Amino acid sequence: MSTVRTDPSSDGHPRAGAREWIGLAVLALPLLLVSMDISVLYFAVPFISRDLGATAAEQLWIFDIYGFVLAGLLITMGSLGDRIGRRRLLMIGALLFGLASLAAAYAHSPSALIAARALLGIGGATLMPSTLALIRNMFHDSEQRSKAIAVWSMVLMGGIALGPVLSGVLLEHFWWGSVFLINAPFMLMLLVLAPMLLPEFRSKTRAPVDLFGSLLSLGAILPFIYGIKHWATEGTDLTVLVSICAGLLLGVAFFRRQRYQEYPMIDLSLFASYRFSGGMITNLIATFAMVGNTIFLTQYLQMVQDLSPLRAALWSLLPSVAIAGAAPAAQAFGRKYQQAYVVSGGFLVASSGFVVLTQAEPDSWLGLVLIGAGLLSMGLVAVITLATELVVGTAQAERAGSASALVETGSELGGALGIALLGSVGAAAYRSGLEGQVPGGVPEELRSEVGEGIAGATAVAGHLPFQTAQELLFVAKDAFTHSLNVVAWSGVGLLILSAVLTASVLGGGRAEPPAVKEDATLPGAG
Repeated sequence: MSTVRTDPSSDGHPRAGAREWIGLAVLALPLLLVSMDISVLYFAVPFISRDLGATAAEQLWIFDIYGFVLAGLLITMGSLGDRIGRRRLLMIGALLFGLASLAAAYAHSPSALIAARALLGIGGATLMPSTLALIRNMFHDSEQRSKAIAVWSMVLMGGIALGPVLSGVLLEHFWWGSVFLINAPFMLMLLVLAPMLLPEFRSKTRAPVDLFGSLLSLGAILPFIYGIKHWATEGTDLTVLVSICAGLLLGVAFFRRQRYQEYPMIDLSLFASYRFSGGMITNLIATFAMVGNTIFLTQYLQMVQDLSPLRAALWSLLPSVAIAGAAPAAQAFGRKYQQAYVVSGGFLVASSGFVVLTQAEPDSWLGLVLIGAGLLSMGLVAVITLATELVVGTAQAERAGSASALVETGSELGGALGIALLGSVGAAAYRSGLEGQVPGGVPEELRSEVGEGIAGATAVAGHLPFQTAQELLFVAKDAFTHSLNVVAWSGVGLLILSAVLTASVLGGGRAEPPAVKEDATLPGAG
C-alpha cells in the first residue's frame, strides 16, 4: 500500500502526509553525513599524517579517494536502486558506511585508511542517489516535491559547510578518528527508522544489472576526475592528457552501449528534454562556481586574513546562513513565476557576489568578503535547487534513481572542473602579480616555491629574516588577492552569460512531471 494520502492536490497528484515529511527528516541523516565526509578531513589530515606516518602521496589519496569512488559509482548505484529497490539500497549503503567509518576511525596504517575511505565512497554512492530518488517517490505532488528538494539542497550544502567546523571541534577534544566515528550511531539510527518510515520502490521491469556498463562508467569518470585534479595541482602534463582522454573515450563507449541496450542504465531519451538537459548544465555550472570560489575563500581567510583554521571555518559558516533562506525562496518563486527566469535571477544574484569579491584587498574588512560569499552562495543554491527539481521532476518515477545519480555526478564533475579551471586562472594571476615584486633577500632556489602559491610563500617566509619575511608576505598576499579578483571577474562573466542563456534557451515555464505510476511502489512497503 502507498504511504501517500489519497486526497489529490490541484495538479491531480496525491499529497504527502506527516509520515512522508518525517521520512524526509530520516533521509536528511545520510545526506548530511555523506556531504560532510567530503570536507571533514580539511583539518584532520595533519593529525593523521603525524600518527600514521603518511607520505605526501598517501595524504593525497586519503583525501581524494572518497570523492573519486563516490563520483565513479553514482551512476551504477542509481541504476541498481531502480532495479533492486531504493530503500533496500539505502539500508545496504548505511550498513556499509557505518562499518567503513569504524574501520577508518581505528585504521593503523595509511593503506588501511585509504581502503576504508574507498569503502566510504562506495557507501556514499549508494546513499546519495537513493535519498533524492525516494523523494521523487514519496512526494508525488509537484509543489510538495519542490519543497522537499529545497530541504534536500539545504542539507547537502549545509553538510559540506559544516564538515570543517565539526572536524575542528572534534579535533580540539578527541583524536582524529572521531571525525569518522561520529557517523556510526547515525547510520544505526537510519537502519532502525528506514523500514518504518520510508517506502520501498523499484522498477516493475526485472532488468539485469549491466556489469560491463558499470565498469565503463567507472572507467570513464575516475580517470577524468583524476586528470582534472592532477591538472589543478601539477599543471598540464602527460598524466593529465592521458587521464582525461582515456576518460572521454570510455565515456563515449559507455553512452554508445546505453544507446543499444535493451535495459540501459541511463535513459538517453531524457536528454532530449531541454528541461532535463538544461537542469543538468545549470547544476554543473553552479557547482563549478561554488566549489571553485570556496578554494580561494578558504585560503584568503587563512593566509591573507591570518585566521586559524577553526576560526576561518567558523567565519565561513556565515555565508552558509544565506543557504537556509535561498532554497525555499527559490522553490516559492519557481512556483509563482517561470522557472527559467528564477534560475536566471539566481545566477545574477550569484554574479553580484563575485562583483563584491572583485573589490577585496589584503586589508579589506572581513565582512566585505563574507557578504560577497553570502550573495554567491544564496544565488547558486537557488540555481541548484531549481535545477535539481527540473531534472528529477522530468524523469519518470521508475527512472528517478538513475536521474538522481546523473545530477550528483554532474555536481562532482562541476566541482572538479571548478577547482582545476578557476585554480589555473588564479595561479596564472598570482604569478603575474608576483612578477618583479619578490624581495631581493629571497634566495633564488626558493623563488619557484614562492611562485607556486601563497601557501608556498608563507612556508618560505618562515625560513627568512624577519624583515625579508614581512616583505615577502606583503607581496604574496597582494598577489593572491589580485588572483582572487581575477577569478571573481571570470565568475561574473560566466554567471551573467549563464543567466542570459538560461532565460533564452529554457524559455520559462514550469516543469510539470509525468504522472507517477503508483503501482510501481512495492505492496506493503513502508
